[in-house]
Amino acid sequence: MKIFKKLASLTALAALFTFGAMAQTASLEGEVKGEDGKPLKDALITLERKDIKGNYKVKTNKKGQWFHAGLPLGTYDISCNVDGKVVDTVKNVRTRMGDPLPVNFDLSKMANQRKAMEQAISTGKVTEEMSREMSKEQKEALEKQAKERSAALAKNKELNDAFNTGMEALKTKSFAAAIEAFDKAAVMDPKQVVIWANKAEAHVGLAGSKTGEEQTAELAKGMEAYSKALELKADDAGMHNNYALALAKAKKYPEAQAELDKAAQLDPSNAGRYYYNLGAILTNVNQLEPAGIAFKKAIESDPNYADAHFQYGLFLFSKATITPDGKTVPVAGTTDAFQKYLELKPDGQFAEAAKGMLQAAGTAVQTEYKNPNAPAAKKGATKTKK
Repeated sequence: MKIFKKLASLTALAALFTFGAMAQTASLEGEVKGEDGKPLKDALITLERKDIKGNYKVKTNKKGQWFHAGLPLGTYDISCNVDGKVVDTVKNVRTRMGDPLPVNFDLSKMANQRKAMEQAISTGKVTEEMSREMSKEQKEALEKQAKERSAALAKNKELNDAFNTGMEALKTKSFAAAIEAFDKAAVMDPKQVVIWANKAEAHVGLAGSKTGEEQTAELAKGMEAYSKALELKADDAGMHNNYALALAKAKKYPEAQAELDKAAQLDPSNAGRYYYNLGAILTNVNQLEPAGIAFKKAIESDPNYADAHFQYGLFLFSKATITPDGKTVPVAGTTDAFQKYLELKPDGQFAEAAKGMLQAAGTAVQTEYKNPNAPAAKKGATKTKK
């Protein structure tokens, strides 16, 4: 009998221990709605115990619901993570015995609050509802953000106004006014490539109306502006091209050639045009040797660049000699260049000039040239252009 009493006592004690162990755990649950207001699947819920170190995780199901049982009684910070980012946190949640304590996350409500906050910052107006829900610190932060945004918008407007004024002046070739406007814009935002590029163009344009030291000074300012633009965007082939043209006007021919080489490397499809432009400027300042090199490079880059063949022909023709009996003897390649031009552009702007140069060189001029770019002729017919 005593044995049965002892067993009964042990059973009761075991029951007490079991009940005591169960009493030390709790459950938490909740649901997560996405920004569209629909249940959000696979949101990661992290539960970080504050009083004693402990971390627990669970994901939402297809209904956006989550549940975690067996949690030690204590205080937790509960966070909702979406795409690896914490989007909301509920702090200092104390667990309890009995029914699970619900902790929900409504991201649609948060999205609306964020939009309202952005609107408040942009307009500087806070609704009464927002004001009631905001703490003193939040209001102060909002006021600071609103002031900063207002200042930034004012600065951007001033910057845009200055830049647009410069562009309008540049269009009408009012170079001095354009420079003044671009200088103002550059002070406000020195990291804008387009400001420096157009400022450079304005200085080079103004240099065209100057002479002597004034012209040299303006070209130097233009080249300095191009340098700053290229510091910000070194891979801009067009910028290297424009910089090269400015260098050529300043009679810095080796430097101009180097810039054109960079432009051609960055943009091979337009290399012919880059070299042709350089050749044209060098020709205009009577620098025939470097011009001839530029036109030859244009042809090497684009064998079908007709105008480059013509200009190269003129360069070669300038090297012709005159015999004692007055006969013109062109150097090798001269007639080939003019004939190639006529082959590519039989009706081109330099066609008559090319024919005249061939006659002057004592070469018979063909009366018909076939355009290699013309559509294929129909069977039984030959299509030519004079």
